[in-house]
Order: sequence, then structure tokens, then C-alpha cells
Amino acid sequence: MAKLTSKKTGKSVEVEDGRYIRKAAEELGVQFCCNVGTCGACAIDIVEGKENLSKLTQEEKDVDMDENRRFACQCRIKEGEVGIDY
Repeated sequence: MAKLTSKKTGKSVEVEDGRYIRKAAEELGVQFCCNVGTCGACAIDIVEGKENLSKLTQEEKDVDMDENRRFACQCRIKEGEVGIDY
């Protein structure tokens, strides 16, 4: 089981390996609007564990996101722990 942690609040949520982090990020306070990587509301900073996330999606590349700044609706957590700020 992987873990997503808010560096802002210190709260963590477990995420099944290989799953999208959307629900966990929402529980941590990240705002969502469209869920398809176009509105930008769920943009998060990856402060640790970026190697534990899926590769950038085309939607993220289209708006010049990088491994340190991602859309929470587009990321899957492979394993381990990922720390975010938003």
C-alpha cells in the first residue's frame, strides 16, 4: 500500500499501489473541477517521492507541467510514499 502525504498539514492517506491519487488528494484538501487535466485546479507540487508516480501524461505535457508540478487527477502512485503541497 502506497501513501500520499500533505506537507502542508502532515496528514497522510493510503492509496492502493497503481491507483490514481485523485481521491486521496481530495481527502487531503486538493480542489478538483474537471478531472481530465485541462482546468488546472488540481495542480500540486511534488515535494518528495516523484519517482513513485506515473510518467507525465500528454495533458500535463501540453501545459508544461514537469515531474515537480503535476495534475493530481492525472497521477498514479506506483508504490512508496509521495509528499505533496498545494
